[in-house]
Amino acid sequence: MKNILSGRVWLLGDNIDTDIIIPTQFMTLPTIEAMSVHAFSPLRPELAGMMKPGDILVAGSNFGCGSSREQAPEVIKALGVCTVIARSFARIFFRNAINNGLPVIENSWIQEYLKEGHTITIDTVSGEIILPDGTSVRFPPLPGMLIDMIDAGGLVPFYRKKNKGGVL
Repeated sequence: MKNILSGRVWLLGDNIDTDIIIPTQFMTLPTIEAMSVHAFSPLRPELAGMMKPGDILVAGSNFGCGSSREQAPEVIKALGVCTVIARSFARIFFRNAINNGLPVIENSWIQEYLKEGHTITIDTVSGEIILPDGTSVRFPPLPGMLIDMIDAGGLVPFYRKKNKGGVL
C-alpha cells in the first residue's frame, strides 16, 4: 500500500450491504472484472462506470454488512478504488477486504466535511486525511502486519511470500 493515497471521493450512505456492492444475479459471471461493472447497481446503476483507478469510497456506518461474500471487496478493488473510508465496517467485510488486499479506514465523521467529487489525500503511515480545504482529520493507522498483507495483495499472497512460495 502506498504511504500516500490521493483520489476523488464517491459518497455512499449507511448500511451498504454486500448485495448492493455486488448483487446476487451477477455472482455467476466468470470473473471479478465482469462482475465489477454491476457494482452498486441497485443503489446507483451508473456508479461503476464513472469510477476511475485511484478513487476513494467514503461511506457511513456498517459498510459491507449482509452476507460474507468475498467478492464484495474484490469487486471494489477491481474498480480501481484505492481505499474505502467508513464510519464503521461490518466485521466480516473488514477482514475480507484486508484478506483481499483492499485498504479500509475507519473514521467516524469525515463524511461531514466532504462532497462527492472532492479530492482528498491520505497518509497511511501517520493516519492523516488531508481535506480539500487543507485541514486534516486523524484516524488510527492499520497495524504493520495488515499493511504488509495489503502490500502483498492479500492474505494468501502474504503467506506465500512469507513461506517463500511454500505450502500454506
